[in-house]
Amino acid sequence: MGDTLRLAIGIMGNAASLLLYAAPMLTFRRILKKKSTEEFTCVPYILALLNCLLYTWYGLPIVSHEWENFPVVTINGIGILLESSFILIYLWFASPTGKKRVSLMLVPVILLFCITVFVSTFALHNHRQRKILVGSIGVVASIAMYGSPLVVMKQVIQTKSVEFMPFTLSLFSLLASALWMMYGLLSRDLFLASPNLVGCPLGIFQLVIYCIYRKKVISEKPKFADLEKNGEILKVQELIVSNINGKT
Repeated sequence: MGDTLRLAIGIMGNAASLLLYAAPMLTFRRILKKKSTEEFTCVPYILALLNCLLYTWYGLPIVSHEWENFPVVTINGIGILLESSFILIYLWFASPTGKKRVSLMLVPVILLFCITVFVSTFALHNHRQRKILVGSIGVVASIAMYGSPLVVMKQVIQTKSVEFMPFTLSLFSLLASALWMMYGLLSRDLFLASPNLVGCPLGIFQLVIYCIYRKKVISEKPKFADLEKNGEILKVQELIVSNINGKT
């Protein structure tokens, strides 16, 4: 029963994560249409790529015991393809300065992953040691990935507009974090559960910020009743002015 529940939650986590990883397609559709990266940043996609690379490696039998974390491998493998595509599109349309900046960020990411793979394969000789190494680096990468929306939330608070923080993206982030946290707890794997202990509160915070500023925007729109009332007041004022002018 426990394994069946864990597998079911893993499948649901895959679905939520797929929606989360695919969400930037709308952004890159705009980049392809305008043939410009505008003011978009590539940092979240690079951090997401590092996270997917590390957790794909973590779920493979060389690190984990056999295929105990098969759902982790499948979704992060798909994540690698999606994030790599986004980064390549960004590089294609970025300015020369943007290309240089992205390349300087990509080099240490790829280098870190290669070193992690090499050390865990040849320097460590059992699953426990490998999981500790790869999982520890993966936790840091996941927290960095989940922390990247803080920049957007700061922008929302400053502009008092939710235009730059889509509701669906925040919702999928919360769902994916909650499901993978449950999966990690059922697996008794802190390296899978602990990053999502950070991701869940951040996802909730994003939704709270969205609700606050969405209501604020709505509340600032003038009501029809108020417009009617203001119109009547203006009519009375015009009538008074006309009477005064008539008397004079």
